[in-house]
Amino acid sequence: MQLEQFLEASASKYPEKVALVFEEERWTYSQIDRACNRLAHAFLKAGIQRGDRVVICLPNCVEAVLAVFATLKANAVFVFVNHSTKADKLTYILNNCRAVALVTWDSKLKELSGMDDGIPYTRAVFGVGAAETCSEECQRLGKTLTLVDAAVAAQGCDRPPEKRCIDLDLAALIYTSGSTGRPKGVMLSHLNMVSVATSITTYLENTADDVVVNVLPLSFDYGLYQVLMMFKVGGRVVLEQSFNYPFQLVKRLIEEEVTGLPIVPTVSALLLQLDLSKYSFPRLRYITNTAAALPTRHIKDLRRLFPRTKIYSMYGLTECKRVSYLPPDQIDVRPTSVGRGMPNEEVYIVDDAGQTVGPGVVGELVIRGSNVMKGYWELPEETEKVLKPGPFPGERVLYSGDLFRSDEEGYLYFVGRRDDIIKTRGEKVSPREVEDVIYGMDGIAEVVVIGVPDPVLGNAIKAVVSLRPGATVTDKDILNRCREKLEDFMIPKLVSFEPSLPKTQSGKISKRMIPAAK
Repeated sequence: MQLEQFLEASASKYPEKVALVFEEERWTYSQIDRACNRLAHAFLKAGIQRGDRVVICLPNCVEAVLAVFATLKANAVFVFVNHSTKADKLTYILNNCRAVALVTWDSKLKELSGMDDGIPYTRAVFGVGAAETCSEECQRLGKTLTLVDAAVAAQGCDRPPEKRCIDLDLAALIYTSGSTGRPKGVMLSHLNMVSVATSITTYLENTADDVVVNVLPLSFDYGLYQVLMMFKVGGRVVLEQSFNYPFQLVKRLIEEEVTGLPIVPTVSALLLQLDLSKYSFPRLRYITNTAAALPTRHIKDLRRLFPRTKIYSMYGLTECKRVSYLPPDQIDVRPTSVGRGMPNEEVYIVDDAGQTVGPGVVGELVIRGSNVMKGYWELPEETEKVLKPGPFPGERVLYSGDLFRSDEEGYLYFVGRRDDIIKTRGEKVSPREVEDVIYGMDGIAEVVVIGVPDPVLGNAIKAVVSLRPGATVTDKDILNRCREKLEDFMIPKLVSFEPSLPKTQSGKISKRMIPAAK
């Protein structure tokens, strides 16, 4: 099965059902399918061929969704890039994957035309925004221009010629954040993405009655999959630009009778600062969290605010999308766990020698399944570091780079990124463990724990904290709490306060941008 068939099957089964809501626009499945067919024809007319890469650099909007499925219908590979990506990084990605086409808005074209480095592989631009601006900037870049609006409004809406892709072909390249250097393109096949969407919709029990509000960027795979999964089951996606306006999210939850709310800890931190006591969300069936671990305090507060709503704590990484989920009936029993492997997947923990370890022993998590990526785009050495021989002949499994332990029943507990473990006083400290203790205090909005160089300790533990409005927590309060709950070598030496913590484009707290010392 190919990914675009999610849309086509739902358009056949539910042609007049609303599939996508964005601002004041409401699109039915048949409208979206026809628009994608037209845009796919425009792609083919521009010379896009099977396997070509199409970079999509747009904010959350209807055109972004259309571009994804039009690319797939044209037998090509979509590469979604965050709209706030700077021109130099976008240029690198365009050239690295040798993208033949770019779908973007007028202001981004202005940025690209001002770059000294060109984009020689990119022949065609599909513009969103002011036609005159798009035309002027494309002339400067020396690229042909097609306006997305014009392509979507064209006559004829037949599907492009018979699909030639098979499920082993690439569907997408998703570039990593580049926290350890240049961004790496994660190669995902149709089989990878269809398998993931099938597994997740299975354990979330998604149906055509579901309505999901998505405030996460479509360039972030967690946000992208909200569209893919709803289109797979015939549900509805309510697409928001961002999560910067929490009351807008609350309004959408009520007006659209939302049943599913995907969040990251940043979103929960914002929601928990609101007084939601006067609102009711009778249709909200589930809340999911991934990207970063949801603090135990957040889980308890969300349970109080949404007592009838199931909460799914999950774990994943770009190289395989999703790994595990904690069944909602276990959230109170083991709130610090991220669950067990999802359907159609196998996970286990190994030591430094690659040997499987038992319960309670910390080691690296390994993932085996059809969700595991094909590799990093044209980086065979980097690929070999994470895709290694599996337990059965001829297969490769994904070494996550994340440290975990499991309990006697096989539930997983995240310890930390191998690179994030702080070595202090000859001991190894998991930042997550210290963060959980601080999150347990009243008044804490967000916290991140990092190691900073220290001539005596090797690394000193530093806690950087953001408080909820009106909170009066001091550094002494935090240190006293840590002394009560932690071993002495785990107690932070430094505590600093920030109005808010810096975030990545996907909404995760960015440790790289945290001030190391103040």
